Amino acid sequence: MTSRADDAEQVVVVFTTVGSAEEALRIARGLVERRLAACVNVLPKIRSVFRWEGDVQEEDEQLLLTKTTAARFAAVSDCIRELHSYDVPEIVAVPAVAIESAYAAWVRDSL
Repeated sequence: MTSRADDAEQVVVVFTTVGSAEEALRIARGLVERRLAACVNVLPKIRSVFRWEGDVQEEDEQLLLTKTTAARFAAVSDCIRELHSYDVPEIVAVPAVAIESAYAAWVRDSL
C-alpha cells in the first residue's frame, strides 16, 4: 500500500449526484472517454435530503464515484458542469490517503 504520491498525482475520488441513470452514464462515459477518469462507479437509486432555495427537498438520485488525480480535478469539474443538468452540481473530491499501489498506478496510467 502507498500513502501519497506528489500532490498533483495523488489519486482522488470525486463525488457527484445526478437525477437519472441516463445522465449518470452520459457523464461517466464522458469522463472516461476524455481520459479525465480511470473509472466511474454509478450507484443507482440513492435518496438525497437537502436544502434548496430555502426548502428541504428529497429526491432519488444516482451517485457517481470518479477515480482521477488531483491534477485533473479542474478538468473533471469542468466536464461535469458541461454535461450536468443541475444548476449547482455536487463536485467534491476526497483524497485517497491510503491506496493499493498497483491500483493507484492503474488509475494514473489510464488518464
